[in-house]
Amino acid sequence: MTAHRIAGYGSWSSPITSDFVVAEAIGLADLRVAGGVIYWIEARPTENGRNVLVRRRSDGTNEDVTPAPYNVRTRVHEYGGAAYVIAGDTVFFSNFADQRLYRLDPGGAPRPFSTREGTRYADGRFDAAHKRLVLVCEDHGGPGAEPVNTIVCLPVDEPASEAALVSGADFYAAPRPSPDGTRLAWIAWNHPEMPWTGSTLHLAVIASDGTLADARVVAGGVGISVMQPEWSPEGVLHYVSDETGWWNLYRLDDTGPSAVLSVAAEFAAPLWNLGASSYAFTASGEIVCAFNESGIWSLGVIARDGTLRRLATPFQDCSFVNVLDGEIACRTGSPQSPAAIVRINPASGAASVIKPGSELRPALTPYLSRPQLVAFPSGDGATAYGFYYPPTNPDYTAPDGEKPPLLVKSHGGPTSATTTTLDLRIQYWTSRGIGVLDVNYGGSSGYGRAYRNRLDGKWGIVDVDDCVNGARHLVAVGCADPDRLMISGGSAGGYTTLAALAFHDVFRAGASYYGIADLEALARDTHKFESRYLDRLVGRYPQDRQTYIERSPINAVDSFSAPVIFFQGEEDKVVPPNQAEMMVAALKRKQLPVGYFLFAGEQHGFRKAATIKRALDAELYFYAGTVLKTGLRF
Repeated sequence: MTAHRIAGYGSWSSPITSDFVVAEAIGLADLRVAGGVIYWIEARPTENGRNVLVRRRSDGTNEDVTPAPYNVRTRVHEYGGAAYVIAGDTVFFSNFADQRLYRLDPGGAPRPFSTREGTRYADGRFDAAHKRLVLVCEDHGGPGAEPVNTIVCLPVDEPASEAALVSGADFYAAPRPSPDGTRLAWIAWNHPEMPWTGSTLHLAVIASDGTLADARVVAGGVGISVMQPEWSPEGVLHYVSDETGWWNLYRLDDTGPSAVLSVAAEFAAPLWNLGASSYAFTASGEIVCAFNESGIWSLGVIARDGTLRRLATPFQDCSFVNVLDGEIACRTGSPQSPAAIVRINPASGAASVIKPGSELRPALTPYLSRPQLVAFPSGDGATAYGFYYPPTNPDYTAPDGEKPPLLVKSHGGPTSATTTTLDLRIQYWTSRGIGVLDVNYGGSSGYGRAYRNRLDGKWGIVDVDDCVNGARHLVAVGCADPDRLMISGGSAGGYTTLAALAFHDVFRAGASYYGIADLEALARDTHKFESRYLDRLVGRYPQDRQTYIERSPINAVDSFSAPVIFFQGEEDKVVPPNQAEMMVAALKRKQLPVGYFLFAGEQHGFRKAATIKRALDAELYFYAGTVLKTGLRF
């Protein structure tokens, strides 16, 4: 046996380097089955973050559908999603550079399809009965005006004759023609709602000329979130609603709406990206589905009588659920395996990998930290949740009595959630002797609407308290050194990070990735999709301006005592660079150690390998020089 080397936590050498993290990992999203073929999007950091449409051939190999330099990505709602439509053998996709729709026929090259400048498209379906695409459209053509969202149709052979089908609401999602082409369902919502706070499901008749008639609201409303309308093969409309406090599955037939089943579990996640799919229909009339209980996703099959049979799989994160030849095709992940596109036998639970998100060498398995679900008391007597990853490295042991440093991670959204899918960026820390607490603070999804609503009016309080109390909990049980606590987060998580450093004296350093420093500036400057989000999280602006001032870290610089490093995309339209730059200037005036990295060509969320690598290493070096107080080994 090889003796363990004794070295302080945070100084261990690790084979999980930043080069390995970016070289091995790709993003996987927007999986869809069409015409008996599986399609998905790969986000490739080593190609400067280019999104490529890929499909599975009948011979079991994978092939790129879209060639370079095309980047299959839409900016509808800025967060995008569902950037392509399959129409028989033809592919239509949104190209990121110009946001135009392109047409790609078999054996040909992509050619422009849409004609209107300043217009973005997403979340489309092929309406075979009328030989047209039906899509969400976002028109940025008006100078200085707020973008206009509609649902439009584009005949596949007459791109110039685009026509609006639905208009009047602030936002739309999921236009879904029925299998026989006689009806159209869609989701809509208006300011100041978000799709997870209040939305409506609409249904209309498609006339013979393709226009809509008899449009009506069939589900949802104030305080109810409806999502993911889909038609069964028999033409019965299904959808997800949280009217009971949990996102459960419903059906709408001639007798009205009814629950497919009612359980304390979530069959959906917040609609940050368009094109979500947590359930699909089998030929025998069963429904395969993904559902979330206490932050852990599972797969199951709902029989015709409404009973749920759970599948025994190792996966704890499941999304983009589809059916192909009686099997489940979806994206999955587990604590010991990164995200992957897989096929699963619903009878046995056996899975075969179609495309892994990264190629993990077996030799690295001993270096992987396994997450532990932790629940801990927080503000107002609430219980908060997270996943704790202890330091793990088979080559090292720490000196007797030493407690490990802890990095608390706060996810974005804030109405989003973290999962236990293997993330090499977390293992980068734990394999070096740094514990990680990934917090699902109040407001996160996966725990029911009441838990999401904990954040209403209390953003910057509840989320911060939960991160602070999570760190204190791990200190109390002996898992963390109180003098070496750090916090890091992106976007809304970046705001939580800065607020924790501004209003609490717990963390000794922090890292903000494209985080929010000035809530007033965000309310004035951000994009349409989130422009009224703060009404619910903070208060109405400018009526509640004082609350915005009090909760903005930029106005509490005098309270900062810990070093901070900032990472920002130069082209970020969600949280513009001026947010980070205001904080950097203020902290420099206070003479605190501060770092700032502005990355050209990056938007909200980093996609380039060079950016991800540079930020990861810079964050580690920053902590080493300010908090860890140990030498680094690489």
